[in-house]
Amino acid sequence: MEIQRILFPQTGRCTERELYFRLDRKDSASCEKIRTQHVLGNQEIVFERHGKAWFDTYFNGLSIEKWRKYTIVSNISLKIKISGSFKVSLVNKEKIGNFISEKVLLEQILESAEPQEFVLPYADGGDKGMHTFAIEALKDDSRFYGGAYITELDGQTARAVKIGIGICTFKREAFIEKNIKILNEAILENECSPLRGHMEVFIADNGKSLDRDRLQSNNIHIYPNRNLGGAGGFTRDMIEMLQNNAQHHITHVLLMDDDIVIEPEALVKTYMVLSLIKDEYQEAFIGGAMLRLDQQYRQIEAGASWNGGALESLKQNLDLRLCDACLYNEVEEYTEFNAWWYCCFPIEVVREDNLPLPIFIRGDDLEYGLRNMKRLILMNGICVWHEPFENKYSSFLEYYIMRNQLIDNSFHCQWYGRKQVNRTMFKHCVQEIMFYRYKNVDLYLQGIRDFLKGPGWLMAQDGEALHKKVMSEGYKGQPLEELTMGFHYPQYEASLGETHTLKTRISRNLTFNGIILPSKGDNIVSMAAVKTPQCYRKKRVMYYDASAKKAFVTERSFAKTVHYLMKTIGMLFAVSRKLNKAQEAYRTEGLKLRSLEFWKGYLEI
Repeated sequence: MEIQRILFPQTGRCTERELYFRLDRKDSASCEKIRTQHVLGNQEIVFERHGKAWFDTYFNGLSIEKWRKYTIVSNISLKIKISGSFKVSLVNKEKIGNFISEKVLLEQILESAEPQEFVLPYADGGDKGMHTFAIEALKDDSRFYGGAYITELDGQTARAVKIGIGICTFKREAFIEKNIKILNEAILENECSPLRGHMEVFIADNGKSLDRDRLQSNNIHIYPNRNLGGAGGFTRDMIEMLQNNAQHHITHVLLMDDDIVIEPEALVKTYMVLSLIKDEYQEAFIGGAMLRLDQQYRQIEAGASWNGGALESLKQNLDLRLCDACLYNEVEEYTEFNAWWYCCFPIEVVREDNLPLPIFIRGDDLEYGLRNMKRLILMNGICVWHEPFENKYSSFLEYYIMRNQLIDNSFHCQWYGRKQVNRTMFKHCVQEIMFYRYKNVDLYLQGIRDFLKGPGWLMAQDGEALHKKVMSEGYKGQPLEELTMGFHYPQYEASLGETHTLKTRISRNLTFNGIILPSKGDNIVSMAAVKTPQCYRKKRVMYYDASAKKAFVTERSFAKTVHYLMKTIGMLFAVSRKLNKAQEAYRTEGLKLRSLEFWKGYLEI
């Protein structure tokens, strides 16, 4: 049984070669010629004599320790297809502290004039970290055509698994159509895929903009849906799976974002793990890492911990071209949830009394994970590529940030009380005031005010109407030519590297970031990554989104600074009076928010 194929880079998915294999390179000092060659798009590597390739990589290493721990796999062999002559080395690698332990488990010479498959077993003695291999050509024009890691089940039986993919989208037709095309070609219409016949796709179309007649099929189901955010879309997918499961026989739900690039083999690997999982881990979640879309080798997160709002993204910013980073991924750490850009769990989790909370966006996935996830399995190669969050900024999110954090913590972090709320709120509002983003302070405080009204208020809301109101009250990026302040790229670029001395830091602290001093010019800063010193003594600040090429401008006002400081202080007193009552209401009456009865009315289905 094949449990993991050897992959090659491919245009339209990932072209970062060192995520798949590492080849000989030309030595510029000696001018030694390159001994290996791979042409992008080809499923083979051509070698001259002594050419080498290593496969201790993100997609082509095997997470042997996790396969042994979580599944019934007890033996592993490498199936490899070659022509010519090679020395093949089977290797086990493990990260131990700051060094890499490497054990050669087998070395063998393989020769064939024509393309031929060989099977080499991994010997006992190396079952930690990662299994991998390396090949060296012993003749010119030797060729490697791929292969797979395989296992024999020794009389044991694989489980019957069917995955229901749930996608929520809002007017992102290009991403959806691209991913449907990938799923159709690689899995749904591919007779060679082990996942064919074991997958259904459910798409909640919150924007009601997809061409259903053209995109739907026997295995792809599209549901026009009210725009109630990610929470509403993903819950709609779960409800459709739950209520139609007599027809579809789904065993596992896999939630995925709409604006991602998929590696189909990640889905296949997820399916193989679920098919072979041990009884004691049947309830485990399987998570996918988030990799950057613009730097495809860069990992943003692989599992996360909530910590009451002090979110910790695990294994952040790893360069997955490096073997050390891949081996670090093999080290398991404490996790509390996996974001819904790729999160798989048993269908049994989805019950009529156990649906997500209707909090629109920001916190729906983490709350559901805190509520239901007992164990998270993460493996190299199970991932999606996603636009990094620092390239995104939405002012309206200020409303949801603290409101939803308070809702989530009411259920799961009862230690999070008035002291923690007031400290977090005051720090955040003061920072936004220093940025002159006064609308954001209003949105943030309104979110807290609405939380204090209790779950009855949330149940009574028209989620779409509320969101439209919230959207209308935040800042919106505009085309640069429509702004009254001129855009100058060198000024923006200079602001990214601005540093401040101890003297200016003291001055900022003593003068409320210069608000009581005369202003000195304007600045252009990153919309999503501004820092307080960049606004020091500035009259106007342009917030620029480099990806959208849009911006908005704020202007400092002493009167508004005082006004919003007073509003923030007033909210401190409101929190002190009302927080405990609101939290208790969510823990009791708020349970209705996750029921099928509530969601059917909320979604109008």
